[in-house]
Amino acid sequence: MAATTAAAGTVESYVSQIEHCIASKDLKLGRILHSCLLKTAFTLNTLLSNRLIDLYGKCGSPSCSRAAFDDLPSKNHQSWNTLLAAHLRYPALLSSARHLFEEMPERNLVSYNTMISKLCQHGFYQEALKTFSEMQREQLGMDKFTVVGVAPACAGLGYLRSLRQLHCAIISNGMQLNSIMSNVLIDGYGKCGDATSSQHVFDQMEVTDIVSWTSLLVAYTNTNRLDDAYQIFIKTPSRNAVSWTALISGFEQNGQEDAAVGLFEQMVAEGIVPTPLTFASTLSACAALGLVDRGKQVHCYVLRTCSGGADGFNIFIQNALMDMYAKCGDMDSASAMFNKMLERDVVSWNTMVTGFALNGLAKQSLDMLASMLQGGVTPTHVTFLGVLSACGHAGFIAEARQLLRLMEREFGARPRPEHYAAIIDGLGRKNRLVEAMKVIESLISNGGSSGVGLWGALLGACQVHGNVEIGKRAAESLFLLEPENGARYVTLSNIYAAAGKWDEARRLRLVMKGKRLKKDVGCSWIEVKGVKQVFMAEDKSNSRTKEIYEMLDVLVEEIKKEM
Repeated sequence: MAATTAAAGTVESYVSQIEHCIASKDLKLGRILHSCLLKTAFTLNTLLSNRLIDLYGKCGSPSCSRAAFDDLPSKNHQSWNTLLAAHLRYPALLSSARHLFEEMPERNLVSYNTMISKLCQHGFYQEALKTFSEMQREQLGMDKFTVVGVAPACAGLGYLRSLRQLHCAIISNGMQLNSIMSNVLIDGYGKCGDATSSQHVFDQMEVTDIVSWTSLLVAYTNTNRLDDAYQIFIKTPSRNAVSWTALISGFEQNGQEDAAVGLFEQMVAEGIVPTPLTFASTLSACAALGLVDRGKQVHCYVLRTCSGGADGFNIFIQNALMDMYAKCGDMDSASAMFNKMLERDVVSWNTMVTGFALNGLAKQSLDMLASMLQGGVTPTHVTFLGVLSACGHAGFIAEARQLLRLMEREFGARPRPEHYAAIIDGLGRKNRLVEAMKVIESLISNGGSSGVGLWGALLGACQVHGNVEIGKRAAESLFLLEPENGARYVTLSNIYAAAGKWDEARRLRLVMKGKRLKKDVGCSWIEVKGVKQVFMAEDKSNSRTKEIYEMLDVLVEEIKKEM
């Protein structure tokens, strides 16, 4: 009896030490413990072996998990499930995990929950739902872990119907929603565009937490219900950096950049420390508005709050800063930021390639691509789109065609319509409109998508060069692709008017009127002493309108002299 008690105590001691290794991620000590166990009969203990399988899986050695599993003479459900979890922890081992799942002598609820949860975490949403359907056919029921695994898969795919079916299954099975289950449903409905259902789940919660409030806020921003999102934000009992960031990001992503910048300033004034995502969203808003001075203020704030100084920025913030400077036309600051980076990813390179292109610096964009290739960084579709745009703006047609060949032959990336649109833009600038037309027709005849961007680039070039025939062909294609876009009708009408074809121009205007189409008013802005000054096309509301238009006439004449 005493020997049995001592043995039990030793098992408990080993379990405690293994748990310590797992918590501290101490693989070395774990191996030592395993070595000690091999010298005793305890290595045959199923409980201890299961903990060793878990230890190796969580400490980065799944192969040792498999070895510990294979050495175990008597395997139970937990042994199989723990080994499955160890494999599913690593994306590279998903194939092995699938085979293991099929090999299991008996799959239970835990097995399915583990598979569903990990597949979802790795982005395999379809497979996660397929596994859930198989589980339902096996009539294994479901529990809270099932819900937490399946709901994000529905959300990731935007499958509102599947999410509602899951919700109905919860109710029909008599399950009580806890806060975690409610939160994933709120988040899922929001990502599927049903903020009303998110609100319904929220209202039924007995106890809400900051995750509940923030998930509901995001649900409203996802559906562009910004007023509702703001009201939820105001009511949130304990707002933190995540709450603020969710609101700022939501406003920025829905075109309310001014409000996003204002919220950031309010957040800082209230003493809330921004997160990297807060900075990224605010810098993106500054970039969209062209507020370089405001962007520099954010940069200074980052410098003050980042404990490691400039070198302590994480790469996420550095890329956001470069993007802001590039979009605001300050490539010197963007380049300085890039050159100081201790670590770069493909986004860093793409930001510079695209930044130079955006600012009409085609040679620098091409040079940056060359440096990128020399550094062994594989370009993406975004990289090629940036450098092709640069070539298009500069009229480097031969270089652009060479880049398309490089894209396909060297990197196996099939050009998309937007890549060809850059070629069309370049040909259009050179007044090689017939050639541009043939490129589009060739794409269509080969089964490719002509794309709005291709016809749009061609139509714009026709307006510049006054080509009525090709302009009409491009516009008619756009009318089919974008029947609600009044700007296309206006462009063709202007082409007719410039060519003296007043009847055709008048007819198009009548068509627009009959379809109730309008062209959005042109808008531009400039930042002066940190304040954005907005200009609207044909705006005469300013008290100094006469002086403004007289000055514009002077500027236009000066520009003509320099051309």
